[in-house]
Amino acid sequence: MASTLAPTPLEHPLRSGLPPERSAPPCALVIFGASGDLTRRKLMPAIYSLARAQRLAPSFAIVGVSNSPWDTERFRAEIADGIATFTGTAVDPDLWRDFSARMQYLEGTFEDPALYQRLGQALAGLTATSGNVLFYLATSPSLFPVVVEQLGRAHLHRAKPGEGEAGHEPWTRIIVEKPFGRDLDSARKLNQQLHQVFDEEQIYRIDHYLGKETVRNILIFRFANGIFEPIWNRRYVDHVQITVAESIGIEQRGRYYEEAGALRDMIANHLMQVLSIVAMEAPVRFAATPVRDEKVKLIRSIKPLAASNDPAAWARYAVRGQYGPGFISGKPVVGYREEPNVARDSTRETYAALRLEIENWRWAGVPFYLRSGKRLPKRVSEVAIRFKSPPYLMFDNLGAEAIDANVLVMRIQPDEGISLRFEAKVPGTDMRLRPVNMDFHYGSSFGEPQPEAYETLLLDAMLGDGMLFARYDMAESVWALTTPLLEFWEANPPKDFPNYAAGSWGPKAADEFLAREGREWRRP
Repeated sequence: MASTLAPTPLEHPLRSGLPPERSAPPCALVIFGASGDLTRRKLMPAIYSLARAQRLAPSFAIVGVSNSPWDTERFRAEIADGIATFTGTAVDPDLWRDFSARMQYLEGTFEDPALYQRLGQALAGLTATSGNVLFYLATSPSLFPVVVEQLGRAHLHRAKPGEGEAGHEPWTRIIVEKPFGRDLDSARKLNQQLHQVFDEEQIYRIDHYLGKETVRNILIFRFANGIFEPIWNRRYVDHVQITVAESIGIEQRGRYYEEAGALRDMIANHLMQVLSIVAMEAPVRFAATPVRDEKVKLIRSIKPLAASNDPAAWARYAVRGQYGPGFISGKPVVGYREEPNVARDSTRETYAALRLEIENWRWAGVPFYLRSGKRLPKRVSEVAIRFKSPPYLMFDNLGAEAIDANVLVMRIQPDEGISLRFEAKVPGTDMRLRPVNMDFHYGSSFGEPQPEAYETLLLDAMLGDGMLFARYDMAESVWALTTPLLEFWEANPPKDFPNYAAGSWGPKAADEFLAREGREWRRP
């Protein structure tokens, strides 16, 4: 019987001749933490969008699990409201009728074995899912080991042989939300706890940044175009900047941010993942294992940060900051210490910048600068490749300072696209040069909306494609690099916080950080 999830979409003329779009196999999605904010804002809107695009099997099912005193009808109502709120579109009545009929809710505490017995019974009743189950840990990180242990005790971590479709054995997988630990020791412990129940091939550590179209396109940009890869090295590149700036503050996440901070929350996750894609070597083929192998090799080739108690030594590698009161878009905002659930003498960083060196043949001597901060002037995520200046400038009458280096900018968000800056002659009788940009914009080039990151990643997990998910050795390698800095910062609290005003581009020390080497931060 044909799916009733949505009417057959009209064929897009630009997709003529392209391969068919991927669709998930029959399966059940079990969300632990189903009454939480992540489920309402991100997960269920993403699943609904996949259903609307006819990417889900007709027998797809959803089981929400949480300790909130809800029933299935309340769960459906909350999800409908979340979809309407966070997709920006009204829920389609016909689509929702079929979609919501596949949803059920189980209430219970995550430590209670009886909850998992009821979950097993609910999954056994979903015969049309072919025995395929995708668990999603959308709980607080402290509950990850609890849920995993109970799944193992209830024998829900292994699919039952013979339940799959003809020729396909059933599968069981689990998605783990970040953070994957808070330092090297906790990351190793979490991996050990996961591996006691699940095989590594079953575990999908999700970082939504890797699901963004522009991040994924970095791989295509590098390895599907013959003109860029030959100059993607120390011979032509002066340095690389990776920026994730946010104009918002911590919103209502004061308790979380007091534990995390910018280094744990952003750099040890999003930015290091982007760095690995920007700088890794070409994989032997475009598949999960070869791509992830190269990413891990890249992270392990980064020169260790200073193992010293000397602040001056650490200052060569890292800068931290905390925002004070200021103005965003002309409106006054409070400082971090005045935010709800934040200590009035907090020394937690809301800005962090690192200088990294990659010790391999391709990148030796090329610095990589990473920065991320709250309450900066604008929201922007980008990778900027600054190339070396020409070895000889023949335009003596213009002066060397009139020639700007070429810069390639990959904009992750907003205004997603790629821009190349180069020099050109200004029309006229005089010899005057001016930098110009050659721009590519996703929206105008393809004329169709980009999927949300969670749509891509959830579909990949259902299809068993782990390319965009972190492997255990990737998570541990990142923490091995950043844990010494975290420990130094914890042992040496700053004395000058807050040290940048909201609405500025960060602390003065961050500018001095690059100025020592004759460079400056790019202003997006």
